[in-house]
Amino acid sequence: MRKCPLIMTLVLLLLLLGIGDAKENQPFVTLMTHDSFAVSKNLLHSFQKQYGTEIKILKSGDAGAALNQAILSRKNPLADVFFGVDNTFMSRALRTGIFEAYVPLFLDDIPAHLKLDATNRLHPVDYGDVCLNYDKEWFSEKGLVPPQGLDDLIKPEYKGLTVVQNPATSSPGLAFLLTTVGKYGEKGYLNFWKKLRENNVYVTVGWSSAYYGKFTRAKGGTCPIVVSYASSPSAEVYYSEKKLDAAPTAGVLSPGSAFRQIEFVGVLAGTKKPDLARKLIDFMLSPEFQRDIPLHMWVFPANQTVPLPDIFLQYAGKADTPVMLSPKAIEMGREKWIEAWTDTVLR
Repeated sequence: MRKCPLIMTLVLLLLLLGIGDAKENQPFVTLMTHDSFAVSKNLLHSFQKQYGTEIKILKSGDAGAALNQAILSRKNPLADVFFGVDNTFMSRALRTGIFEAYVPLFLDDIPAHLKLDATNRLHPVDYGDVCLNYDKEWFSEKGLVPPQGLDDLIKPEYKGLTVVQNPATSSPGLAFLLTTVGKYGEKGYLNFWKKLRENNVYVTVGWSSAYYGKFTRAKGGTCPIVVSYASSPSAEVYYSEKKLDAAPTAGVLSPGSAFRQIEFVGVLAGTKKPDLARKLIDFMLSPEFQRDIPLHMWVFPANQTVPLPDIFLQYAGKADTPVMLSPKAIEMGREKWIEAWTDTVLR
């Protein structure tokens, strides 16, 4: 019996579609995160090799926007695991009930001061200090002493030298606002911002537009002081086109000048793949994953057993006495502080 050409064509088409969908039919676990998430491809391949499962990365805007999406979709989760909640949004994330409890492997390797959730729904992955960074060459050429703390920013000789980020739209911007609340208190932080506005502070929407736009290390930049991370000097050395013997920038890490930002990961409640989700949490706290963090996300790994790369040991800073506000205090004050900041600085 001869086969109908049409039937043969349909069979061939189905076979081709099956081949094309083979990768889609492989098991996978979805990690929802912010746009700044970065890891090596080898690390993703390692997880797939260990567990026979791909990690699908769902980047969803900045940390605040990504969390909002996770909250809005909590009845039908878009992912299995969420990474990127920091201590500025932690209480909100826990209050909405979008995470389920799990005690992961390697949790004992993380220092107690980073573990802020006693319910074991959110686990520390990394941390870093948000602080002022300054262009060392600019200050040397001008014969001006670099800032030693926040109080210097409002002095006449520093007029127009500082660029910050809007705390309503930027994670480091919010962290810097919280630094001022922690240093000057609720009764004094707005007075600092009023004086900083009078001293011609420049405000951008986010970190990139500040660091790569207005900071003097960028082409055409006019501000030699920028809010960034204490680890930024190590990134400057790492990405420099020419070999550097010293970092061209430095962070201001005097007491009360930096805010410790901690990022957490958790299993999303309602995931249809709870076992794989838990394996991914274990993997993200493991030494293998943690070793990958410094040179990809430019923050410190939470797992204290992990050795740091030499460039981090040489150039990445860490404050001895950073500002630390409790997640509950931040949750209670965040919106009113941002609104008051907006009225004082932008209007």
